[in-house]
Amino acid sequence: MSSSPARSSGTVELLIEFYREKLHQLLQHQAHARHVSQYDANNTYQYIINREDVQLTWLAKAIADGGGAVPDVPTAVAEAREDDAATLFKADAAGAADFITRWRPRVDSMEHARHQAMLRVILGETREQQRFFEQALAGRTDLLGRRTSAAGPAQGDVLPARWIE
Repeated sequence: MSSSPARSSGTVELLIEFYREKLHQLLQHQAHARHVSQYDANNTYQYIINREDVQLTWLAKAIADGGGAVPDVPTAVAEAREDDAATLFKADAAGAADFITRWRPRVDSMEHARHQAMLRVILGETREQQRFFEQALAGRTDLLGRRTSAAGPAQGDVLPARWIE
């Protein structure tokens, strides 16, 4: 099914806008992960960051295929100002919910079926992220699965940055 140039341009612009917002979420999650030292919660942030990186790759490919330019990563990224993990979880859960609320109607009204399906997958994964943040806020540590009873609880904290020699 072919589409008119105007429709394609509108789709590319929508993908670019969606990309920018997901990129902002990724950068925010990276900043928040530096302040969440509890092992299981930080692991969950790393999982979310990895998925968002994959999502941005999908979006970049779709934008490039449509003749658009992928937005650059901002040179200055706002650092999290709050060290309280609960505050960060709450903000990230609310941000995910807001993103889904704003984007679901726009995605549902798209005419490009392949891009619509891709964005629906991303919205579904964003909903999963929202649940992770809500569970972390509730004190759950089994966010990515349960350990065997022999393994016992995770001990220690992660560092805010990787150690590079």
